[in-house]
Parts: sequence; C-alpha cells; structure tokens
Amino acid sequence: MQLILVAIATIVKHYVPMSARDVSRKPSTDGVLTLERYLPYRLSILSNRISGRIAETYGDKFALSVTEWRIMAVLGEYPGISADAVSLKTQIEKSILSRAISKLLQRHLLDREFDPNDKRRSQLRLTETGQSVYDEIVPVAYRMEKELLACFSAQEQEVFSDLVDRLYQHAGEQ
Repeated sequence: MQLILVAIATIVKHYVPMSARDVSRKPSTDGVLTLERYLPYRLSILSNRISGRIAETYGDKFALSVTEWRIMAVLGEYPGISADAVSLKTQIEKSILSRAISKLLQRHLLDREFDPNDKRRSQLRLTETGQSVYDEIVPVAYRMEKELLACFSAQEQEVFSDLVDRLYQHAGEQ
C-alpha cells in the first residue's frame, strides 16, 4: 500500500480535477480502477496538494520538509512523547521518521532525553529554537486552513468536519 501511495504522490502535478475531465462521477464497474474517483487516491492527492502549499510557505524560510514540520507539529501539541508515538500520530513510516528526527536534532530544533531506566526509550521535545519556529508556522497553517475552507459555507465546514471525523473513525475500525 505504501508503494502505491508513493507512486501516486509522484504524479500529483499531473492530477486534473474531475470537473475538468469528461469522466463519469460513478465508479467504474468494468474492472478498471478510475483513480480520479477512487477515494484513497483523491485523499492522497488532496493531502499532498495542501501539504505542498503549506511547505512552500515555511520551506524556504525554515528549510523544513513536510515530514519535519509534521514531527514538529506533533511535538508542539504533545511535548515529551516518544518517536513511536510520533509515528503513530503522523502515520509516517519509522525509517523516514528516524531520518527526519535526526535532521531536526542536528539542527537543534528538537531535543531527545533518554529514559534512565531504559536507554531504548526516549522523549522528544522542541528546543527553544524549535518552539520559536513552531510558533511562527502555526498561524500560517491556520490561515491557510481558513483560506482552503473558504470554498465552504460555515454550515458546510461543520458538516465536512463531521464527515471527516466519521470517516477517520470508520477507517480505524477496519
């Protein structure tokens, strides 16, 4: 599944929304997977598009990748959690997460404290510099979210949020 998502992510720039194509809005019944109607594909493309927009904003100024920012965002909300907990919260594969954490540690944006009773366990926190970067990016992220959701009315935003929550919970039950 991860390989498929990586392959899909590489063609993000070539995605054409359904409204611009002459493709039926109904899923194919002939055994051909119509990617533009396949929900996992659509969500992946949307996520990459949104993350890319946000990354353009903070990438140049702070030289952070999307993965590095996601780690910092989690640690901004949950300081002192382990890399395993970050992996669970972000759904980032552990080897990719480990490399990104190493870069953030080298740049002194994160600090790692090892458990004195078990050296395999550690807690991650934003450093003062990391917190400063986080504090600068968060308002930008909120502004971009607001701009993105502006295509919905207030009622539609509430319904959309509820539907996303329901889909998230349902997907976790599968």
